[in-house]
Amino acid sequence: MKPSERKNYVNYRIQMSIETLEAAEILIENEKWNSAINRLYYAAYYAISALLVQQEIVTKTHSGVKTQFFLHYIKSGKIKLELGKVFSDLFDSRQKGDYGDFFDFKEEDLKSILAPTKELIFEVRKEIIG
Repeated sequence: MKPSERKNYVNYRIQMSIETLEAAEILIENEKWNSAINRLYYAAYYAISALLVQQEIVTKTHSGVKTQFFLHYIKSGKIKLELGKVFSDLFDSRQKGDYGDFFDFKEEDLKSILAPTKELIFEVRKEIIG
């Protein structure tokens, strides 16, 4: 990927992260808990994938994004371990919500993860900006 393409991709993914976070908040307001978890996960995923692309770290799967994020940013201490756990929890919750039959999140599940997800995205964006 050329530097200009990389920059455009990073900007696009950050914008997607912001829009997806806004969508999650609308879903929370409307008590659509499983869909909100999905959108929170993707808001974080888009931001993290932008960070990895900016650093020329190649991934091909969601698990790869998670692995590389932990390797390069959590283990190194660039981003707090607690925020790595937030992403890991979102990853697992999205799987449950999207693929688990008869599984429904509750309001308290979303209320407890919204602020930490925003913090994660904020910290990732700070890493991108430098």
